[in-house]
Parts: sequence; C-alpha cells; structure tokens
Amino acid sequence: MTESRPRTRIQKKNRKAILDAALEVFSQYGFRGSTLDQIATAAGLSKPNLLYYFPSKEAIHIELLSGLMDTWLDPLRALDPAGNGKAELLAYMRRKLEMSRDYPRESRLFANEILQGAPRMHDAIKGDLKELVDRKAAVIQSWSAAGEIAQINPWHLIFSIWSLTQHYADFEVQIGLILEGRENDPYPEAERYLETLFEKLLAP
Repeated sequence: MTESRPRTRIQKKNRKAILDAALEVFSQYGFRGSTLDQIATAAGLSKPNLLYYFPSKEAIHIELLSGLMDTWLDPLRALDPAGNGKAELLAYMRRKLEMSRDYPRESRLFANEILQGAPRMHDAIKGDLKELVDRKAAVIQSWSAAGEIAQINPWHLIFSIWSLTQHYADFEVQIGLILEGRENDPYPEAERYLETLFEKLLAP
C-alpha cells in the first residue's frame, strides 16, 4: 500500500496484526503452504481488508524477511574486533541462542526461506549478509593469528554457531518431545553444553 499521509492508529494496529499473523502462519506452513485466507483469519480481518494493506502474500513475506534480516545480523555486528577473541565468540554464541529462545517463529521463517532456495532473500544474502560474514571472518582470523583462539576456519565456525543455536528454534517440537519429563526449558542446559563445546574448540 502506497500512502502519502502518516498511518492512523487503526492502520498501524491492522498492519501489526497482519504481520504477527503472517509470522505465525508462515513459520508453521512455509511460504508455499500458506494462504492469504489463513493470514486474514489469524489476523481477525477480512481478506479484502488485508489486501488494502498488502497487495499479495509475497509482499507480506518480503516485509517480514526484511525486518528479520536486520534483527538476525545484529548479534554478528556486535562482535567487537577490539575484544578478546574467545570471550567475543562465546558471547556471540549466547546471543544467537537467546534469539532462538526469544524468536523461534522468526528463526523458522528464515529457515523455510533458505530451504526453498532463498528466492526472496537471495540478493540480501549475497550482499549484506555475505559482506558482514566475510568482514567478521577476517576478525576471527586475526584472533587466530594473535594466538587468542585456535587456528580455525572462521566461516565454518560461524556456520557451526548458527546451526547449533538455531536448531533449538527450528526443531523446537522435536526437542520438546525428546526431553519431555526431563527438561521443561532446554536453554539453560543448552547454554552450558555449548559453552563447554566452544571453549574446547577455541582453546589455542
């Protein structure tokens, strides 16, 4: 929707309701399995009302992914080149794990997009994300060269942190079923386990 005037309170409320509903629907069914009817129903709006704010399912999906990309990159941006290498990487791992705990639907939304070949995020991944990862990989290499951490492939280290933390969001149901009766909240033990794992991996 193109507007020349500021959005009203009702318009802001409805847009938020649509995006919240779409996040729930997309994270559960993926882009292909989701429909505008499902999103409208979840938002408590009619389909024509939804189309007043967004012209298509893809437009909603793109807006969600665009906002998510900024949120997803923030923990990696916070990796401080002036800090201690091991401490910075462990802090990054914790931030990523916290994001899986606090934003599981967003993690699944992003995972579904990647599984489909990233048709709506291809340029952003090749552009902003790749540039940031390459820049931080150079920082990790400098820590290795200075003897602060082990000699390690920085790109695969980043991939490992992503996979080991985002697993708790993307496979939340599986984890809950397997740990049923053992851990009501898997995150405290997951953090302790991953800290031990990465401390040993990073030790020079």
